[in-house]
Amino acid sequence: MLAKDIMTSEVITIGPEESIQKAASLMLENKISGIPVVDDKCCLLGIISENDLMLKARELQVPFFLTLFDSIIFLENPIRFNNDIKKFTASQVKDAMTKKTLFVEENTPVHEIVELMQNKRINRVPVLRKGKVIGIVSRNDILKTLVKNDG
Repeated sequence: MLAKDIMTSEVITIGPEESIQKAASLMLENKISGIPVVDDKCCLLGIISENDLMLKARELQVPFFLTLFDSIIFLENPIRFNNDIKKFTASQVKDAMTKKTLFVEENTPVHEIVELMQNKRINRVPVLRKGKVIGIVSRNDILKTLVKNDG
């Protein structure tokens, strides 16, 4: 079984110039936890997830540069700290999204997708054809496949 056999082909996507609020609304309305970010040709630019949005929500509660935890992160990993600052101050999707997005091609075997998701601890992976998003495989899609094959 391949990615194209189990993927959700009606993918909800968002543009990089859209607002953080629109991304959050789309996630809530569609009961999803991440959205591929695409350009006007449907080429993958990144992904915005609940985790990315949580950084923004955190801004509203406690200035994170004052917390001990984030001070430790800065000392241990200044690159991550700087990336978190960018997400923290973001108002557009392009500023908060994860740019180095993992993806699979449509002919990727499902067992490789499962391994990727487990090893990288991700919940979804966009499916590409010639660089364009044609679907997405989520953990839910994999579970549906297991149930279908069991019955």
